[in-house]
Amino acid sequence: MTHSIEDDWVARFADEVIASAQDRAPGRPIVCASGLSPSGPIHLGNLREVMTPHLVADEIRRRGEDVVHILSWDDFDRFRKVPAGVPGVDESWSEHIGRPLTAVPAPPGSPYGSWAEHFKAAMAESLEQLGVQYRGISQTEMYRSGAYTEQILHAMRERQHIDSVLAKYRTKIAPEENDEDGDSATGYFPYRPYCSVCGRDTTTVTAYDDDTTELTYTCSYGHGGTVLLSEHRDGKLVWKVDWPMRWAFEGVHFEPSGVDHSSPGSSYVVGSQLVAEVFGSRPPIGPMYAFVGIAGMAKMSSSRGGVPTPADALQIMEAPLLRWLYSRRRPNQSFKIAFDDENQRLYDEWDTLGRKVGEGTAPPADAAAYHRAIGTAAGPLPVTPRPLPYRMLASVADITVGDPVQMLRILADVDPDDPIVTLDDTRPRLDCAVRWVTTYVPEESRTHVRSTPDEELLASLDDEQRASLALLAERLEDRWSLEGLTTLVYGVPKIRLGLPLDTAPTQELKVAQRQFFALLYRLLVGRESGPRLPTLLLSLGAQHVRALVGAA
Repeated sequence: MTHSIEDDWVARFADEVIASAQDRAPGRPIVCASGLSPSGPIHLGNLREVMTPHLVADEIRRRGEDVVHILSWDDFDRFRKVPAGVPGVDESWSEHIGRPLTAVPAPPGSPYGSWAEHFKAAMAESLEQLGVQYRGISQTEMYRSGAYTEQILHAMRERQHIDSVLAKYRTKIAPEENDEDGDSATGYFPYRPYCSVCGRDTTTVTAYDDDTTELTYTCSYGHGGTVLLSEHRDGKLVWKVDWPMRWAFEGVHFEPSGVDHSSPGSSYVVGSQLVAEVFGSRPPIGPMYAFVGIAGMAKMSSSRGGVPTPADALQIMEAPLLRWLYSRRRPNQSFKIAFDDENQRLYDEWDTLGRKVGEGTAPPADAAAYHRAIGTAAGPLPVTPRPLPYRMLASVADITVGDPVQMLRILADVDPDDPIVTLDDTRPRLDCAVRWVTTYVPEESRTHVRSTPDEELLASLDDEQRASLALLAERLEDRWSLEGLTTLVYGVPKIRLGLPLDTAPTQELKVAQRQFFALLYRLLVGRESGPRLPTLLLSLGAQHVRALVGAA
């Protein structure tokens, strides 16, 4: 029986993976895989490498199938370059280029023992918040334990076959890429040792004996050595051989890859041939996933100096919302994660979808993406007990500068019939909104409420404007709730035009309302726009509003 819903990419891949697994090895656990290199901060683009197989594995688990999501930490990879924007790290770290990530010191002040462990820990914490279940595999531990020794020796015996496959795809345009796959002036060898003297992989294999497994190498730093590969634990297969070897070793059924791994001659294309011809297995179902962009990146780059991580996103958005951004788009569709005003619009869209799902009016694929965002096969993710609109919370945080006493005073008036009595009922959404305002809203966009009336502006008002402000001030107490104040600020222009409060908007009415709103903003915050007026009025309190509109 198929579970697919039209446009439900997760269900579709789950169908394919289950069918493939039953065809390959019935009764064995289904394996979905991800791979991350902790070479620096693991960013939101890398998160797609984990979320795509997580969502598919979780769907398979919901169906009662035995499935595991393995996450290979590529911590035995070489340290390629010193990343920008890591506090305390400067170009002196370049001396470690070429060494395994687990042999590079952690950034200053880190509680972790290596560069790799430092960046793995941050990602692991974010994955826990996101409800991602996985089995982590350290490639350093796998190589150094000898787990892959037989596979390494087999690859070396098959090096001519591997070389012939790779030769079909090599180009003369980028010789450094050919060197990355093991090709060199001394011949082709799919294994690269780390130098026993300096610890770097700037080595060249000069000789190898299949019978004795004796391997001789030189190092560009002037070192060299001879080892028995059957006993050697300090080196690894080159990437284009390492990846298909692991597919076979772990029995991987599903593993996506970025567009750079999916083009002709890339790792996935070459690996698919090598896993079949050399390692005797099948390539996994491997969809390409597209780029994840960042809205508001310019602001963030200037402050952080680097690309945003899942931990950065989880500071300003609840975990279900971040999960939803990955679950609602097919892997080959690019999308953006917002750190600017778009973040508020995303929250509006998320809340609207939640209401539609609750009413049963959401399209099936949208509802499926929503349910995958709010929980996993293991259960629901934590939620905010009273999820007030994010825009409102951001406005309140902005106006009160995050003062908890003032925020509770305002939020308690939002719904007088069911008042909020503790800010805990609005968390973690409130905390996300506070951090967004204080971290990502530019100072020039922050709201600065006037402390005293604008006497010059008040003196310049005409009779109609004075009458409108007097009407507002007169009815404030009667309408003191978010809903009541919304009705009031939209209603004042209707009353002044002699229209009933339930009058549908006309062009004339819209103009009058815009003019009234602009006047209020100028009197309250000194500019012609700002937070939603009902929230702003609640924040200020009736007495302060009356003083600023000249009706005290």
